[in-house]
Amino acid sequence: MAHGGGVAIIDINLVARVPRSVSAPALQRPRDIGAFCAKTKRTPTRLMRHTLPIAPQFYVTAPQPCPYLADRMERKLFTALQGDGVEQLNNSLSQQGFRRSQNVLYRPSCSDCSACLSARINVADFKASRGQKRTLKRNSGLERRATSPWATEDQYALFRTYLDSRHADGGMADMDVFEYAAMIEETPIRSRVVEYNDRETNALTAVSLTDVLEDGLSMVYSFYQPDLPQNSLGTFMILDHIEIAREAGLPYVYLGYWVPGSAKMGYKAKFTGLEVYHRGAWQPMTDPDAFDDTAHPLSTDPIAEQVANIHLPDSRNHSR
Repeated sequence: MAHGGGVAIIDINLVARVPRSVSAPALQRPRDIGAFCAKTKRTPTRLMRHTLPIAPQFYVTAPQPCPYLADRMERKLFTALQGDGVEQLNNSLSQQGFRRSQNVLYRPSCSDCSACLSARINVADFKASRGQKRTLKRNSGLERRATSPWATEDQYALFRTYLDSRHADGGMADMDVFEYAAMIEETPIRSRVVEYNDRETNALTAVSLTDVLEDGLSMVYSFYQPDLPQNSLGTFMILDHIEIAREAGLPYVYLGYWVPGSAKMGYKAKFTGLEVYHRGAWQPMTDPDAFDDTAHPLSTDPIAEQVANIHLPDSRNHSR
């Protein structure tokens, strides 16, 4: 279940650097981030901490076919999650619709489409439906265990089973064990792997890579045993994360992106308390039909203007 807009490793053919000033000149190609963007598995020398600029640098990907809406092209705005103050940067940008993929933060920034909306559940406003209560009951035989972000052979075996069954033609279908380990372990912030095992057999049944933010839990990527459709394991993990957040006093569970018109994302609209990041603010989604996937050249702001409107954390808070 790709909570983060369908990617766990951003495969980027790039790119242009976006200036922070709206009046800045034309976009420039970066000299030091190309290899970093190609797989986001290793950090190029020029992006090591001692050479990082004080302010985050933003880049935009080349257009690629959209995995959710037919005949659309997607484009992402992203920045490296590196150096001092990564927790503050991750918290700040997550609250502005960005998602984490290893050491990259990204947000959809398509040229004429704004259908992808960052979604989160307001824990205080959530009330389980009858169907969701049945899902919790059906999975009462699972035991939760939260661990450090370390990849295991059992996880990868389940991951491969899940991909081969549900996303055999997706962008992650060819991920090997090393790429999987990078997805899980390459995190500069506070992350956990939440495993769900069968109490009777101890079989690993579901897994979620989860970030702990200052205001909630962010479900980066989750996968599960595909041979148990009656258990609705994807829904169950979201329900369980809502309970984890409630117990921890965290107000939100971040789900990635909700896309009107995409059947893959329809399940997210079934959760009460859902909020979407729309036009620069979080709004309760009381009516999914109020949002559409219409493409229009004026539906999005220019890239430079989007970057200029990003609120960055106070650099003075980064010093330790």
